[in-house]
Amino acid sequence: MAFITRQNIRSLSSSAALRAAIKHVTVIGGGLMGAGIAQVAASTGHSVVLVDTSEDILKKATKGIEASLKRVVKKKFAEKPEDGEAFVQKVLKNISTSTDAASVVQGTDLVVEAIVENLKVKQDLFGALDKAAPQHTIFTSNTSSLPIADIASSTARLDRFGGLHFFNPVPMMKLVEVIKAPATSQQTFDVLLEFSKALGKHPVSCKDTPGFIVNRLLVPYMLEAVRLHERGHGSKEDIDVAMKLGAGYPMGPFELLDYVGLDTSKFIIDGEHFELSIPSYDVIELC
Repeated sequence: MAFITRQNIRSLSSSAALRAAIKHVTVIGGGLMGAGIAQVAASTGHSVVLVDTSEDILKKATKGIEASLKRVVKKKFAEKPEDGEAFVQKVLKNISTSTDAASVVQGTDLVVEAIVENLKVKQDLFGALDKAAPQHTIFTSNTSSLPIADIASSTARLDRFGGLHFFNPVPMMKLVEVIKAPATSQQTFDVLLEFSKALGKHPVSCKDTPGFIVNRLLVPYMLEAVRLHERGHGSKEDIDVAMKLGAGYPMGPFELLDYVGLDTSKFIIDGEHFELSIPSYDVIELC
């Protein structure tokens, strides 16, 4: 017969407490990633404020979230469309928008930044938010490659700063890389792990190293595909087909570069090349 020990009870209580630590989420950036993160957080019962610099961007993001939700419920509630519509409306009620980040963070538990991959821009943002947010608020960046410690250096809450790297499209992709910088406290890291699980994601623990896990492996692969094509050893189409049929990848490297975007890919590559300075990251002209 199964039984619950005191240690089990403490573990369950601790897990519940960690999950309860995040109720209000502020997402900075109304692009594809920010909108996707806002959608998933709202879908799991969190109160979400999506922040960007203009109302037009926020209106576009909200419309995108609604369209994405309708695609989800079309499958999930195929036999009960009325329940699906109720779910869409419930999620949308959990999301509000704002152009005033400093005001919003005064009442938030977690900030998830998903803006341009530019270190200075991120540092300036967090430096300003640090002055407005309460002491308990945890800051995170969705950066693909920039060091979390460098981004956090503009704040006075190094122990309450970590990385949450989601993957596109966020509502579909199950993985979240949870990054622990050298100064990130264990409590903060545990809260971020539990928050990721509460979103229905599968978190993996990462150190604050260039590219974390996925991009550290993925970037050299994509660059080598470009070099292979440049040397005339295979067409883009054949390389893509070979990797899909031979390695079981859902996309070939060139399809993936196009999907991620050459501008975003170049930001990631430049960042990792600067940090690592190894031949597999030697810069290739992508744009």
